[in-house]
Amino acid sequence: MEKKHSNTTDQFLRGKGVSISELESMNISESTLQQVCVAEFARLYPVIASKGLLFHVPNQYAGKIIKHGTVKANGVCAGVSDLILLVPKKGYGCLCIELKTPVGVSSPEQRAWGKAVESVGQKYVVCKSVKDFMREVNSYLR
Repeated sequence: MEKKHSNTTDQFLRGKGVSISELESMNISESTLQQVCVAEFARLYPVIASKGLLFHVPNQYAGKIIKHGTVKANGVCAGVSDLILLVPKKGYGCLCIELKTPVGVSSPEQRAWGKAVESVGQKYVVCKSVKDFMREVNSYLR
């Protein structure tokens, strides 16, 4: 079963004919969900993707290492969203996207960061599937 999962995801990431619904039915990790979302974004919005305006801040270990002075001094912040779409639309300067698996739960730091983003007038969403992600991105960009 794991082999089929890996092959299907790999096929999708390489642009092969795999449907989103096929991927949605699999139990994939948050990392794989993110890779598929980024690949689908690049397919549908190649100009924006080619400019690097949808990006990931590699903060996934911030909560564990933030106690180290250098890391914090460098600007690492626990709770930052998985993806940031740096395109101003509909009165927002950016769209911050937190990805979670269907059973995933946001950490207290992620919830606090999301509220901070919204408090300064930016858009923050939590997506639990590729369909959620594309619905939010399409709604934001169109």
